[in-house]
Amino acid sequence: MRWIRIALLVILAVLLLSVAIANRELVTISLLPDGISAFFGWDWSFRMPLFLVILLAAAVGLLIGFVWEFLREHQIRTGAIQSQREASKLRAEVATLRQEQPKDEVLAILDNKTV
Repeated sequence: MRWIRIALLVILAVLLLSVAIANRELVTISLLPDGISAFFGWDWSFRMPLFLVILLAAAVGLLIGFVWEFLREHQIRTGAIQSQREASKLRAEVATLRQEQPKDEVLAILDNKTV
């Protein structure tokens, strides 16, 4: 199993390296469209290699997906925590009821009989 994981990581590294070598050209990334940037007087643009843009876009997409799922599953996690608390309370109640219960019913009847 370890060798399969290493082989898959090597293949992934080769693929990422080939994408990086094939897309070394510099591209201009603008944070605002030209009309809006001229209106505000800001020209937020920078140049970076295309492979870096591709990898950063994939990383940002993964990060947004992880945060989205974390927030979506919040209700599920809170419900599970409440269920665990209720189950522990019920276990404690069952334990106390078992301690209070007499071991033999005949002896319990004799104990409750007033003479």
